[in-house]
Amino acid sequence: MDISTWTQVPLMAGVVALVIAAGLYLRITKLPEGNETMQRIAGYIRVGAMAFLTAEYKVLAAYAVVVGGLMAATPALGPVAATWFLAGAILSLLAGFVGMKGATLANVRTAQAAAGGSKPNALLTALDGGAVMGLCVAGLSLIGLYGVYAMNKGTPQLGTMLHAFAVGASSIALFARIGGGIYTKAADVGADIAGKVIENIPEDDPRNPGVVADNVGDNVGDVAGMGADIYESLVAAIVSTMAIGLTASDEVLKTLVDDPAMAGDKVRELAVALPIVLAGIGLVVSIVGIFVTRAMKNSAPSTVLRAAMVLPPVVLVGVTAVLLPMFHIKQSVTIALAGGAIGGALIGLLTEYYTGHYGPVKGVAESAKTGAGTNVIRGMAEGMESVFFCLLLIAGVAIVANQAMGGLGLYGIGLSAVGMLAGTAIVMTVDAYGPVADNAGGIAEMSGLDPAVREITDELDAVGNTTAAIGKGFAIGSATLTVMALFSAYSLEVHLPKDMLAVDNPRILIGVLIGAVLPFIVASSTMLAVGKAAGAIVEEIRRQFDTIPGLREGKADPQPAAIVSIATKAALSQMILPGLVAVVGPVAVGFGMGPDALAGTLAGALAVGASMSLFMANAGGAWDNAKKYIEKGGLPGHAKKSDAHKAAVIGDTVGDPFKDTSGPGVSILIKVMSVVSLLIAPLIAYHH
Repeated sequence: MDISTWTQVPLMAGVVALVIAAGLYLRITKLPEGNETMQRIAGYIRVGAMAFLTAEYKVLAAYAVVVGGLMAATPALGPVAATWFLAGAILSLLAGFVGMKGATLANVRTAQAAAGGSKPNALLTALDGGAVMGLCVAGLSLIGLYGVYAMNKGTPQLGTMLHAFAVGASSIALFARIGGGIYTKAADVGADIAGKVIENIPEDDPRNPGVVADNVGDNVGDVAGMGADIYESLVAAIVSTMAIGLTASDEVLKTLVDDPAMAGDKVRELAVALPIVLAGIGLVVSIVGIFVTRAMKNSAPSTVLRAAMVLPPVVLVGVTAVLLPMFHIKQSVTIALAGGAIGGALIGLLTEYYTGHYGPVKGVAESAKTGAGTNVIRGMAEGMESVFFCLLLIAGVAIVANQAMGGLGLYGIGLSAVGMLAGTAIVMTVDAYGPVADNAGGIAEMSGLDPAVREITDELDAVGNTTAAIGKGFAIGSATLTVMALFSAYSLEVHLPKDMLAVDNPRILIGVLIGAVLPFIVASSTMLAVGKAAGAIVEEIRRQFDTIPGLREGKADPQPAAIVSIATKAALSQMILPGLVAVVGPVAVGFGMGPDALAGTLAGALAVGASMSLFMANAGGAWDNAKKYIEKGGLPGHAKKSDAHKAAVIGDTVGDPFKDTSGPGVSILIKVMSVVSLLIAPLIAYHH
């Protein structure tokens, strides 16, 4: 059987995914929205989210036009590469826009389903809202990559066009994730401090003008931002593996197949097409998984969502084990793919252990009995410990892939990243479910619905918090493997001699130090941005309570638009520096110091960035759920509003920008640096 007959799979799977997403979107629009108050609050959230997205997209459009123009004017790249760069950017923006629309329509309908007393229907509505995002992310990424491959197949420009498409996706992901992260955490922290600490009112209290902005932030950060992140990860994983297939020697590529008659261009074509075909098969498996998950709506939400995360990788491995021999591909490819697919599921479970209601989180909650200081210390310690096990697991996946593939070990590591991300549609579905459920709870609280409704939404939200943490661990783990593959592709692209990569090469060591400090710059700038914006929001909320007659008594309406405006301006202005670091850094080092120094920079950024992002994401998740554990009565004698709870709230406030802004931002930083380096690799090699 010829591989070319299967290259249509990603295109067809992508189209089917978009059709199903459209069907689910239409189904959501036909569901009841609840009473007038619910509709009004949901309208505030929807308008605020779209206002932010519109403002952000204007900035990103200007960036894309400028960078696209520079690429078009560069002789080695040209207008065609610039076009594919813009295509990668536009599809990323489109996925975020459609996903956001689906989530902001599903939130109030989930609350209404809960108001009707049906937990299964509420779960199904939230899942469908998430599935719109998941299917759009996976479908648009594969359709775009198929277009690049089909239109440039067999030409010397294929590699450059793939890299340009990936840079477009990566750039948008960086700005969308960091901009959305700054917005959501500035609004969240500001609303929490003003409400719980200053005014001493409950979370999601309708008197608090920051609550609507907080709910808007859940969508712009954890739906649109996370969607762009996963979209970019899938694109980068596939492109890096295809790039290795393009640049590896004929002798090495022969080890991919077990048919001695296959050689030369035939094997290379197979090596280049295989990653996108496998991703297409993964999308088919994910689509089936989404429908199986929907059929399980009557089960416990935690069981449904855990099955959604764990089962698709196992099915994918079984399917590829049957299909690959048809193309005379060795089963070592299945082993590499299985390493990534199963490794991704294990990383999700490991992240759940450190951020769910298990030993680490209970320990963080216990430490709050003696104050905020011990709570913060314990949370940082648990986050650091989690890095050890998560990175060991990722290293184990790389070892399995490398050993299985022999001479094509680098290609195997790339395939393991593809295997980890092949279930993107269902992973993103489960991840986007969280903000929908969270918004539903907020709408129920602000609308004054019966406490029984809030019990249903709280259960859905609690599971959503865990799946969001799993999604972050999954994203960071897959990013680490992807960057390893991108690093390998870069080394092959610039033809670095092995002696240039020696540890006694001073340019390598200098590059390592430069790469090691860049994640700190991004983490610092994003933390400062959240802190400054949150401070401004606290002052605005204080002003409204002091100047709007009857607001404290609940007899007057707050002015949430002012809070949305503060958070939006902060996000758009403060996301510029991290973007410049990611794009300008590799260019400056590569042209200024040479390809070997840039290789060192990528290695330093990978080692520090992967560790830092995992630490921040897991520590933040532990603080968040420790607070919720206390609120649910996990510490007898230390109820809500006790000193222990107040200490846990402070820990959660520290953890919010850790897990939702800086940690994800650092993770994307290392991917963007690697993709940009891969695009400019031929120019650097020529320059030096």
